[in-house]
Amino acid sequence: MRIMFLTPPVRTARSATTLVIVASLWLSILGNLALWKTLLDIPDLTGWHGVAFGVAFALIIACVVASLLSLFAWRFTLKPAISLLLLLTAFATHYMLMYGIVVDTPMLVNVLQTDTREARDQLSWQLLGTVLGLAVLPLIWLWRQPMTRPPLMQQMLRNGGLFAGSLILAFGTTQLVFQDFSSLMRNYTEMRYQINPLNSVYAVLDMTVIPAERPRGPMQSLAGDARMALHAGGTPKHPPLLVFVLGETARSQSFSLNGYQRDTNPRLALENVTSFTQVSACGTSTAESLPCMFSHLGRTNFAKRSNEFENMLDVLQHAGYAVLWMDNQSGCKGQCARTPYVNTSDLKLPEYCQGDECRDTVMLARVDAELAKLPAERRARGTVVVMHQMGSHGPAYFKRTPAEFKKFTPECTDTSLSQCDRAQVINAYDNTIVFTDYFLSRVIGWLKTQEKNSTPAMLYVSDHGESLGEKNMYLHGLPYSVAPPEQTTVPMITWLSPGFEQLSRVSTRCLQAQRDKPLSHDNLFHSVLGLMAVKTSVYQRERDFFADCEGR
Repeated sequence: MRIMFLTPPVRTARSATTLVIVASLWLSILGNLALWKTLLDIPDLTGWHGVAFGVAFALIIACVVASLLSLFAWRFTLKPAISLLLLLTAFATHYMLMYGIVVDTPMLVNVLQTDTREARDQLSWQLLGTVLGLAVLPLIWLWRQPMTRPPLMQQMLRNGGLFAGSLILAFGTTQLVFQDFSSLMRNYTEMRYQINPLNSVYAVLDMTVIPAERPRGPMQSLAGDARMALHAGGTPKHPPLLVFVLGETARSQSFSLNGYQRDTNPRLALENVTSFTQVSACGTSTAESLPCMFSHLGRTNFAKRSNEFENMLDVLQHAGYAVLWMDNQSGCKGQCARTPYVNTSDLKLPEYCQGDECRDTVMLARVDAELAKLPAERRARGTVVVMHQMGSHGPAYFKRTPAEFKKFTPECTDTSLSQCDRAQVINAYDNTIVFTDYFLSRVIGWLKTQEKNSTPAMLYVSDHGESLGEKNMYLHGLPYSVAPPEQTTVPMITWLSPGFEQLSRVSTRCLQAQRDKPLSHDNLFHSVLGLMAVKTSVYQRERDFFADCEGR
């Protein structure tokens, strides 16, 4: 006689079609909490009209997901496919709800290029809870379900019927709400990036499958004719030295030099600098912006390029300059592949570093020693040093500043920024700008000490901006077409020593008179070459923002 309570329950085998339908409904309804939150804020969708449209929208998403899963509705592939969608959806939902960002191709690229320091900053109890509720619990249920094993032909017919039926139902439902649907997609463009898990699936395909179909030939040589010409002021007494500070996550709106009401630039205000107020970034993430910044193509042509080209640093080296990249971030995204490179995390300087994170000032502590390693014959012609900051990288803004630079308090010390009072988030971020101000003033101070042997100058520009709760958006990475100005408008600051002004004949006074002129990352390639007197056929004088101030 069996002891009934010790006998494990017999589980009913589920068909692949049943699992597809259950998973599609789960993903479309609970996986789109951020989308439903956006719909609730749209004034045209109120009352029962809004409810009916929401139900129809969820059904459309579920049908499209079901049609996608029907392609994998086989015994050994269905559960892994559903598992992947659940995990993608859970992570995307967390970031959309917490930070107002979306998971598109540039964001995925950014995630894959994130180092351990940045990844650790993203961890939170909110992330754990979202992944547990939206992915882990349904995964446990999914993998405990036995599946039926119909004959091959029968399963093929079922999958085909599911595929066709799902698309027909999606099309029919879309027609019923077409007016509202088309109006929303047209007027609220950001919503199309919130449709889970479809947007995440597209981003993965765009990053993996589609690039393989895009022509990317071998690296194309650029500016083989590059040469170092005489500066406008003639042969220099000392070789030029340019420090190009590559900022991180700094937005123009938070710089007091650009009109911000808080004094975030007390030290730079004492220097003879030019702060440009209307500078647009190439993208809204480091992975997207950084390669574009160093390209000769400009944002539009860079996005649709069919070949890879050498960059600004390659051209400077072709011309004969010494070039050095110092990195206090997660790498140079391929831009320093052919350039001497130093990663500060490898320097092991405890006075500047705690754990695996270093203050940006560590680069100044080592710059003399690293420059000495460069070929002397190149340094005699001139040098360009790129310093890649940790800057204002979030969401752990509070980690970016030492105690003595926490000018604005209290700070948000939670990486889930939406859990903090917005004023605390702004305080933490503004403190990072205060520290960047200090770092840039230190760079200028170091450059002044080099005047006995060099003719120095500094150019600072950030890769992208940051949202700090405006319209409930945080961080960065929104698609450029819908990104707010806080994510696309970046600071750019120049400092020219008196000797460099004389050498280049570029007037700081003239630059300051043009500080409100609309500029972009598209200008950088040509402006740096112009400033360093590099003559080449790829140089475009009309894109050189220094050119208008020569001799004035």
